Amino acid sequence: LALDYGAFVRTPLRLNTGETLLEVPRGTSLRTLADTLSEQGLIKHPYYFLAMAYLRGDHHRIKAGDYALVPGLRPDDLLDRLVAGQVVVYRVTLIEGWTFRRALEALDADTRFAGEPLGALSDAEIMARLDRADLHPEGRFFPDTYVFRRAHSRLDLLRRALERMDRVLAEEWAARAPELPLNSPDEALVLASLIEKEAMLAREQPIISGVFIRRLNRDMRLQTDPTVIYGLGDEFDGDLKRVHLRTPTPYNTYVNHGLPPTPIALPGRGAIHAALHPAPGDALFFVARGDGSHVFSATYAEHQQAVRRYILGQD
Repeated sequence: LALDYGAFVRTPLRLNTGETLLEVPRGTSLRTLADTLSEQGLIKHPYYFLAMAYLRGDHHRIKAGDYALVPGLRPDDLLDRLVAGQVVVYRVTLIEGWTFRRALEALDADTRFAGEPLGALSDAEIMARLDRADLHPEGRFFPDTYVFRRAHSRLDLLRRALERMDRVLAEEWAARAPELPLNSPDEALVLASLIEKEAMLAREQPIISGVFIRRLNRDMRLQTDPTVIYGLGDEFDGDLKRVHLRTPTPYNTYVNHGLPPTPIALPGRGAIHAALHPAPGDALFFVARGDGSHVFSATYAEHQQAVRRYILGQD
């Protein structure tokens, strides 16, 4: 038996192909794991695996998760990984400019998370589970690539993104430019979300911020299309019409003065920084060229000329 056990420990796992994924669900017992390894043809003697774990004192130290099994991996190597929790990590990305519900769709579509999807819950229910029942969720989750393990839930990831946005917003607010017409970090986040939706090019974010800041200082309506679209919600079919610009919603900045009541998307750090560090200038208008860039104008007459050229195609 001693010779057989020694051979078991030294013999690599029997992998038919290259890398194989071993899933160890939370609460899996050592005996169940050993039987699984045997049933999958990875080891020949499950009781030797049990004996090895008991002899090493590791029988209660196995951690749940997904483990990568590679050619040449021996049973004792596998046990080392199981005890150390050297699990496979996954990545998911929240994209700048996504709405909260779009981010939820991406998380719910990722089956590598533990727990139930979140899409059926209301915004208020989700924020209550994150212990932030007082907060509207839009724009509150920092867009970035996050690493997680299979044992993590979607709420775990949202909590990390929420805390990350709290930190970034606090840092940027502390270093803001003086004399801005913004009364709180929350207002900066709202403005940043408008900049995120309008600016296709990072270099234009501070310029667009400057336009919005000057309009706020002059009590001019911001008149930015993404707020209209956000306010329309499911009624928007992809074609923004003049009637939409006159449709009253809390978010329509063609109808209402000042900032909308909440952010309209997830702003990245660049947009937040731009909101708090607007570029100097005299532009009060901008229009898209169609290539991702904008034409900025100081007067309405100049703006109308740009509209005729780039929107109406009249040179």
